[in-house]
Amino acid sequence: MERHFERELEELKEQLLLMGGRAESIVLKAVESLRRLDEDLARQVFADDKAIDRMEIDIDDRCVRLLALQQPMARDLRFITAALKINNDLERVGDHAVNIAGGALRLAGQPLLKPLVDIPRMAALANGMLHEALDAFVRRDAEAARALVVRDDEVDLLNQQVFRELVSFMLEDPTTITRATELILVARNLERVADLATNVAEEVVFIAEARVIKHHAEEAGPEGDFGRS
Repeated sequence: MERHFERELEELKEQLLLMGGRAESIVLKAVESLRRLDEDLARQVFADDKAIDRMEIDIDDRCVRLLALQQPMARDLRFITAALKINNDLERVGDHAVNIAGGALRLAGQPLLKPLVDIPRMAALANGMLHEALDAFVRRDAEAARALVVRDDEVDLLNQQVFRELVSFMLEDPTTITRATELILVARNLERVADLATNVAEEVVFIAEARVIKHHAEEAGPEGDFGRS
């Protein structure tokens, strides 16, 4: 029975990693559809998101079944409850990719305000964070996860830079407002992808150390410890 449970946990981890890979891919595809203003590629993002949504339902069902039938304790319980949260975070990454692809569709047929440099850079940073968070999840590497949380500031700063530049376009030429607003929303969605990667990293710390580090809870003392073993 114990070996069967361990196999179930391993399959759950593999499902999450597969979903994570698809989440990474869909973000890159959405940004590429924007860079090329490619409507067909943007529509592929919508189809890909439906597949991610189906995976979320399957993983939720697996987690609930494991909780109900196996009644796990300590680290296994933390793993399954964290998996539920990571599953939701990965589904939301897909939703943000859909938002970006929607922006690409709305901008199709119009010239971009400027060559896209900072937005693809934001996408690379956010996607890199997501990939590394999932790697830390596989290894249950709390140290790597903590280091990743700090890197979210880099994406936030780039988002602010994009915002300021696009606002300057709008102030200089009101005819650019619609196009600039779309790009501001794209940057905002990428910033949220980085936030979700940070969420995953925080769950890795919870799994590995039974510590909650969201909202600086770790700094509050031992009240942030749960079910250590």
